[in-house]
Amino acid sequence: MKRLMTAAVAVTALLLGGCGGGDKAGDTSPAPGASGAAAFPASAGGVTLDKRPERIVSLAPTATEMLFAIDAGKQVTAVDDQSTYPAEAPKTDLSGFKPNAEAIAAKNPDLVVLSDDLNKIVEQLTKLKIPVLVTPAAKTLEDSYAQIGQLGTLTGHPAEAAALVERMRTQIDKIVKGVPARSAPLTYYYELDPTYFTVTSETFVGSIFALFGLKNVADGAKTAYPQLSQEALIAADPDMVFLADSKCCAQSPESVAKRKGWSGVTAVKNKQVIALNDDIASRWGPRVVDLVQAVADATAKAPA
Repeated sequence: MKRLMTAAVAVTALLLGGCGGGDKAGDTSPAPGASGAAAFPASAGGVTLDKRPERIVSLAPTATEMLFAIDAGKQVTAVDDQSTYPAEAPKTDLSGFKPNAEAIAAKNPDLVVLSDDLNKIVEQLTKLKIPVLVTPAAKTLEDSYAQIGQLGTLTGHPAEAAALVERMRTQIDKIVKGVPARSAPLTYYYELDPTYFTVTSETFVGSIFALFGLKNVADGAKTAYPQLSQEALIAADPDMVFLADSKCCAQSPESVAKRKGWSGVTAVKNKQVIALNDDIASRWGPRVVDLVQAVADATAKAPA
């Protein structure tokens, strides 16, 4: 099952696939008139480029979203098979999970962006004199902002990158402040797949929920991406359930309610099972604003 493979890979990098598209709670498009001028050579993330790259290959869905959001999309010539957003991204059969140096080199890239060094691909591409930027799974929003800045520097769009980060900060701050504080924290369960793989507060996703003072029922597990038992989840009785497997695995509030023993769970009884867009829920790029908005809406609607 593809989703199970993805959940396993997420232990080291939350590079999840899924279906494309999604709602936009905030405008993360480049600021009109932002300057693309930049001085080269340019250095960021351990990479130095003598000139602006014009044949970028992105093997990371989040990096793909970042590149297009900072107006570097015209410089992207190929993206991996999981880069489903935006629609105009030049999707290919290249794989970020099983990167092939020969296939990547055939695209004649002057910059390759990865989320993880699988199959020692960085070493292979370096031997071919192809610059590689690794943008690992973010653990905090600051990590995400830093990666946007790195991509802005290396692509010649530092102003656009800075503007995007500022908009994200402003939008997220406004959303969080708009949700009234509660006397007691709500509890939640975040589902990666129907076999009960989830995340703890130690992850990037967990840090987003922490903005609202929510308590994760998976905290205390030995790993940041544990697999819980159905019995443990029912006993934990979460106030809210967030489904990050609505597209990949067709999970919904209705399917959760039909699970054995779940009809008495508080989230089900109070209709607080929220289906998320898989892609938005698993990436740490510009559309994280949409995830923050989804969590805010659910928290605000939850019974006191």
